[in-house]
Amino acid sequence: MMKVLNIYKKQKTYKEYIQFKIMVIAIMVIITIAAAFFAIIAGSASLSIKEVLLALTGQGTVMTKTVVLSLRLPRIVTSILGGIGLAVTGCAMQSILRNPLASASTIGVSQGAAFGAAFAIVVLGAGVQLHTNDAVTVTNPYIVSICAFAFSMLSTFVVLGLSRFRKVSPETIILSGVALSALFGGGTTIMQYFADDVSLSAIVFWTFGDMGRTSWNQIIIMAVVILLAAIYFFFNRWNYNALESGENSAKGLGVNVEMMRIVGMTICSFTAAVIVSFVGIINFVGLVSPHLMRRLIGNDYRFLLPASALMGAFMLLVSDTVARLVVSPVVLPVGAITSFLGAPLFLYLLFKGVKTR
Repeated sequence: MMKVLNIYKKQKTYKEYIQFKIMVIAIMVIITIAAAFFAIIAGSASLSIKEVLLALTGQGTVMTKTVVLSLRLPRIVTSILGGIGLAVTGCAMQSILRNPLASASTIGVSQGAAFGAAFAIVVLGAGVQLHTNDAVTVTNPYIVSICAFAFSMLSTFVVLGLSRFRKVSPETIILSGVALSALFGGGTTIMQYFADDVSLSAIVFWTFGDMGRTSWNQIIIMAVVILLAAIYFFFNRWNYNALESGENSAKGLGVNVEMMRIVGMTICSFTAAVIVSFVGIINFVGLVSPHLMRRLIGNDYRFLLPASALMGAFMLLVSDTVARLVVSPVVLPVGAITSFLGAPLFLYLLFKGVKTR
C-alpha cells in the first residue's frame, strides 16, 4: 500500500512539475502577444485600437494602413523572429558547448557581420546617401547583407575547423571566438579609419541594429531559416538533456556528441548570421534570454527551448518599442537598448549565481 502511495505522490509531483513549465510558456505567449499589440498601437502617429484593427483587416485610411502595414507591422514581425532566432541559437550553443557564455556574439558571428558590412560599404562601394535631414541610408542593402553574412560564416568555419580537425575543447572554441571577435573588430576599426564621413556614418548606423530595415522578402527568409533551425533543435531536445549529465554520460546513452556539436554549431551560426546580416548587431538577447528562463523553469530542454525563444521575442520586441518611444519621433538604436537592458540582467544573474557546468 505504501509503495502505491509513493508512486502516486511521485506521479503527482511530476505532473505539477510539467504543469508549471507549461504555465510559464503560456504566460510568455500571452505577454509577447500583448507587447506586440501595444507596439503596433504606440508611436508618434497616434492611432486608436479601432484604427489599427481596421488597418489590419485592409480597411481604414491610406495613412493608417501605411503606418500599420508598411512601417510598424514589419518591425514587430522582425523583432519577434529575430528574438526567437537569437535566443534559441544561444540556448542550443550553451548546451552544445557546455558553456553559459556561448552566443552569437562570443563566437565571432556578430563581429564578422560588422566587418562584412563595413567592407561592403567602404571597399565595394555599396552606395551611401546623406539626406537633408542628416539621415544616412545604404542604397544597396543586399550587397551589405551578403557580405555581412559571408564574413560571419567565415568566422563560423574557422571555429568549426578547429573543432573538427584539431579536436579542441568547447572552452577553446569560445576562446577562438573571442580571438576572432578581436580580429574582426580591429578590421572594422581600420575600415572606419579610411572611410569618409558619410560611409563612416553608414557603418556606425548599420552596427547599431535596426528592426525597420527589413523588407517582407527578407522577413520570409528569416522566418524559414529560424523555423527549420527551431525544428532541428527541438528534435534534439533529449540529446541536449543528455549532455547536462556530461559528455561521457551522453555518449553512454548513444549520443554522437562530436557530430551533434558540429551540426548544431553550423545551424546556430547560420541562423544567427542570417538574422544579423539583415538587422545588424543585437547584443545580449541570445545570451540573457536562456539564462532567465533557465532560472525559472530549469534545464529541461523540452521546455527551455520554447521558453527561451519566447523570452527572446519579448525582450527584443520591448527593446525596439522602447527605442521608438523614449524620444519619439527619433528612433534610438535597438542594439544599444538591448545592451542597456541586458547587461544589468546578466550581472544580476551572475551575482545570484548561474549554475556552472
